[in-house]
Amino acid sequence: MATLLFQGHASCRITTRAGAVIYIDPFAGEGYDLPADLVLITHEHHDHNDLSKVTLKPDAVVIRSADALAGGQYHTFDNVAGIRVQTVPAGNRNHDPKECVGYILTLDGVTLYHAGDTSTMPHMSVLAPRKLDWVLLPVDGIYNMDPAEASTCARRIGGKHTVPIHTDPSYQYNRTQADRLSCPGKVLLEHGQSVEL
Repeated sequence: MATLLFQGHASCRITTRAGAVIYIDPFAGEGYDLPADLVLITHEHHDHNDLSKVTLKPDAVVIRSADALAGGQYHTFDNVAGIRVQTVPAGNRNHDPKECVGYILTLDGVTLYHAGDTSTMPHMSVLAPRKLDWVLLPVDGIYNMDPAEASTCARRIGGKHTVPIHTDPSYQYNRTQADRLSCPGKVLLEHGQSVEL
């Protein structure tokens, strides 16, 4: 079974059933010991793109926001280490939508949406029919939406499980802020905790 390690802030590591390793927004926490097959960067702020933490396999693929949103088009990457990656919009007043993306990953029959740094985006309204399994939403309320807005987004998206991430500008885990997310299927993961997908 695939596993998700929430390393901290917006950083996470996914390991597929076949052993492929994906890092999203490397920056915080531990757990960078496994060489990567795929690295996804939602945008180029320093707290989301620290590739120096990651060892890349010889055939590893790194997808940055400029690759994912190239020529004004949101691109889909099929069968990267057995994973399908769809790029979706992200952004707000602090994050230029022309430079930021979210990702929807399909692996081992599971769909996971990492929203990146964002507030409410129109595309969220059309995600419900996809019946996403896991949704990771920022809730810090300073650089991104606050828990109330994220709760509305979570209910609109309708994922089976929703995990609050990017809970505090200090990069620490803000349990109070995470607790304020209100939606069905909320899952709280503290930094360094993992869950089976």
